[in-house]
Amino acid sequence: MMSETRSGQDTGSRITAVGIVLNLGLLTLKLAVGLLVGSAALFADGIHSASDIATDLAVLGGMRIARRKPDVAHPYGHGRFETLAGATVSGALILVGAYLVWTSGSGLYRGTESFPGAAVVFIAVLSVGIKEWLYRRTASVATRVGSAALLANAWHHRSDALSSVAVLAGGIGGLVGWGHADQLAGLIVGLMVVVAGGRTLGTTLHELTEGGVARSDLETAAEAIARVEGVRAWHQLRGRRVGRESFMDVHVLVDPQLSVVAAHHIATEVENAVRGACERPVNVIVHVEPGAGDETAAVQEEP
Repeated sequence: MMSETRSGQDTGSRITAVGIVLNLGLLTLKLAVGLLVGSAALFADGIHSASDIATDLAVLGGMRIARRKPDVAHPYGHGRFETLAGATVSGALILVGAYLVWTSGSGLYRGTESFPGAAVVFIAVLSVGIKEWLYRRTASVATRVGSAALLANAWHHRSDALSSVAVLAGGIGGLVGWGHADQLAGLIVGLMVVVAGGRTLGTTLHELTEGGVARSDLETAAEAIARVEGVRAWHQLRGRRVGRESFMDVHVLVDPQLSVVAAHHIATEVENAVRGACERPVNVIVHVEPGAGDETAAVQEEP
C-alpha cells in the first residue's frame, strides 16, 4: 500500500513539474508579445500563467509534506496538507475568475474596444492547446490517485485555457472589426472559472471538516466484510479521508465461544478483505464483539 501511495505521489509530482516548466514558457511568451504588440488582454493572460506557477508550487509543497511518515504531532499522517494545498488552489481559482468577471464587465460597461493583431491569435491558440493538454493529464492522474489538490490544479490549468479562449476571441473579433469580443468572452469564462473553483473548494472542505467517504466506498467495504468467514454481523461502519488515504473502522460480531486468538484472526481477515476490495489505500480498525448474529447492519447514509 505504501509503494502504491508513493508511486501516485511521484506521478503527481512529475505532471506538476511539467506544468511549471510549460507555464514558465507561456508566461515569458505572453508577457513579451503582450508588451510588444500592446495587447492588455494577452499581458493579463500572462499574469494568469504566473498564478498557475504559484499554485503548481503550492501543490508540490503540499504533496511533499504529505509524504512524511506519521509522527507524534500527526499520528494519522500528513495527508491533509495536500488537501490544504487543494483548498488554496481552489481559492485562487475563485479569485482569478472574479478578476476576469470584474475586468471584462468593467470593459463592457465603459465601452472599451480591443483590436489585437494576428500574433495574439497565434499565442492564444498555442496556450489553449498546451493548457488543455495539461488539464487532461493532471485530471487523469488526480482521478487515478485520488488527489483533491491535483484535481484543483487541473482545473486551474483549464481556467488558464479558458482565459486564453477569451484572448483568442478578442483577437479574432478584433481582426473582423468587433472590439467587444474580448470582454464578452472574458465575462463568460470568468463565471465558469468561479463555478469550477467553488466545486473543487467544496470537495476539499468536505475532507477538512471530517466529511465521510463516499457511500460507494462504504458499500464496497461492507460487501468485503460480509464475505469473511466467521463474521456473524457487523455495525458502525464509518470512514473518512485523510489526503489520498481512507481511514475506516467497524464493529464485527463473532461467536462468543471463540478464543481471543481466533477472534483476532477474524479481525485481521476483515482488515485484509477491506484493503483488498478498495481501490485506494485504506487503514482499517476492527472492533470485535460477541454476538448471536441477529443484529442488523446498514451502511450509514451520507449527510
